[in-house]
Amino acid sequence: MKKIAIYCGANLGNQSIFQETTQKLAKWMLTHHYGLVYGGGAVGLMGVMADTIIEGGGKSIGVMPHFLAERELAHSHLDELILVDNMHQRKKKMIELADVYIALPGGPGTLEEIAEVISWGRIGEHQQPCILYNVDGYYDSLKNFFDSMVRTDFLSQSDRDKILFSDSLEEIEQFIASYEPPKIREYKKRS
Repeated sequence: MKKIAIYCGANLGNQSIFQETTQKLAKWMLTHHYGLVYGGGAVGLMGVMADTIIEGGGKSIGVMPHFLAERELAHSHLDELILVDNMHQRKKKMIELADVYIALPGGPGTLEEIAEVISWGRIGEHQQPCILYNVDGYYDSLKNFFDSMVRTDFLSQSDRDKILFSDSLEEIEQFIASYEPPKIREYKKRS
């Protein structure tokens, strides 16, 4: 079974569309037989995602550092909860376990995690698609920032094309199905 790593908030956000879209994505994952890999929490959008997957009979794996297990209220009904020593190990394990990476709305932690996944893909640490589920335009500013990186020659257009910002599950499905990994980044010495 293929697995999707979901990065999302430990809060629900202040708009019902965030929770509704999280449930919609989880149901789409169930329909397409994707297992869940996520941060292991029972609260916020993380909890909504896990609850929907579990209620639908899907496979769920949480990855959480020991020090967060109590603070974030680790989900007690997962198929597997992997406890690690720190956040770096959590991120690395999630990357290793997943075949696709999707960020839902979230805070600085969500942003940091998906940015690292994108960065690691560019240097060949994984070969999987990175997607920002752009619920209600949540990631529009970040999308514009990535486009600015291309305009200022800090990111190639071909690498930018490997990062999808979308609120359409149909587009996400097509992106995953047709995804070809980027060429491993090479550096040029200044002359």
